[in-house]
Amino acid sequence: MPVISRFLGILIKMYFSDHNPPHFHAQYGEQAGLIDIQTLAMIEGDLSPRVLKLVLEWAGEHQAELLRMWNTKHFQQLPGLE
Repeated sequence: MPVISRFLGILIKMYFSDHNPPHFHAQYGEQAGLIDIQTLAMIEGDLSPRVLKLVLEWAGEHQAELLRMWNTKHFQQLPGLE
């Protein structure tokens, strides 16, 4: 699964042939979560509140690019938190 961003030890990944709804995977050590791109809600996972907050902040900044990647299946490296 391509890593589309890394920041503060968090990996953001996306499978380009994955199931709906549009989502990405966030991993921090042993913690993992699936985040809905459109609603920015965690679909499933065990990310701590602190890590989830960072992931959602990042996703809010890159939501349009994430949706474009999901819809076009075109990989793009995105920056981390600024």
